[in-house]
Amino acid sequence: MNHKHGDEDWRLRWELREQAWREQHDAGRRRRWRRRRGGLPPVGCVIVVMLGFLAFVGVAVQFAIWLTAVILGMLHPFGEPRGAQGIAVAVIVLVALFIAFRAFTGYARPLADLADASERLADGEPDVRVEARGPRPVRNLGTSFNAMAERLDRSRDDRRSMLADVTHELRTPLTVLGGGLEAMIDGVHPADAEHLAPLLAETVVMRRLLDDLRTLSLAEAGALPLHREPSDLRALADDVVAAAHTGSSAKGVTVAAEGDASLVTSVDSVRVREILANLTANAVRHTAAGGRVTVSVRRIGGDAVLDVADTGEGIAAEDLERVFNRYERRSDVGGSGLGLAIVRDLATAHGGSVTVSSDGVAGLGARFRVRLPLRD
Repeated sequence: MNHKHGDEDWRLRWELREQAWREQHDAGRRRRWRRRRGGLPPVGCVIVVMLGFLAFVGVAVQFAIWLTAVILGMLHPFGEPRGAQGIAVAVIVLVALFIAFRAFTGYARPLADLADASERLADGEPDVRVEARGPRPVRNLGTSFNAMAERLDRSRDDRRSMLADVTHELRTPLTVLGGGLEAMIDGVHPADAEHLAPLLAETVVMRRLLDDLRTLSLAEAGALPLHREPSDLRALADDVVAAAHTGSSAKGVTVAAEGDASLVTSVDSVRVREILANLTANAVRHTAAGGRVTVSVRRIGGDAVLDVADTGEGIAAEDLERVFNRYERRSDVGGSGLGLAIVRDLATAHGGSVTVSSDGVAGLGARFRVRLPLRD
């Protein structure tokens, strides 16, 4: 990356952080404005409600004690308790008030914290958490709130990171397009097939990136349409191997398919072919000349298992958990860093899963395993 692009990336990330700070500042200002216009803050509202509840409980307890004393003959309806009877009534009242107070303090404070945190979260403030305390239902509520806030923060960070990464990914092809077109307009290069072909290739790169992002967005939103039909998985694997032959041969890597000759199940054949194509391309990319990539198809129990194994450089143990993350890639290899994330989401959309195993040893490579439930 040249210094100009590095400065632009740094400037973009700085602007995103500054935008997040402004959003947090504006959220606090809106909250203070609402409180100045009248009305109690969330903590005050909860306290008022709990005090009203406490008063109601106190009156109800006193009435119950009075009614019990009248029924048992300890008290005339309009008289006063005397001696030991009065002491017993007083003790019962004090115990009832103590229990009501403990209930008030156990529920009111955690609920007040939750109310305040909910308002801050609604205003867009990041890193909002509450202490899970109080009775078990309130603790469970606090734990659920923290999990929800964490997911929102992660989603917000992923969205900003994706914006910065997409900007970076699109900058290179746009720069090439702009430079090539400018050179043709200025008469430096003729507008012939030799100089137009590289520009067309850059538009393909941008279109592929945008298609990948659309697929990821739909899959994560649960809105990815699947057009299921009975499909021969071995035939799909053979098609993918044939399509990868040109690129793998140029690199000196052998790609082959093996396994069950006919394994038919109901899947979206286009999406399954995309899964195998992404895994195969990734395996070829990380396999040196003379290596081998094998795509195998077989049935294990009630699942169709698709394995893509290579004899490449392997994956370090500390990187295995991150290989399916967006934009997770090495700087010295090609690709957008979205292929494995797409594989994960497409497998999940089919009700299946994908795993990876590797010893991290060069020559032993890695094995990606996709499990898809067999369906008629």
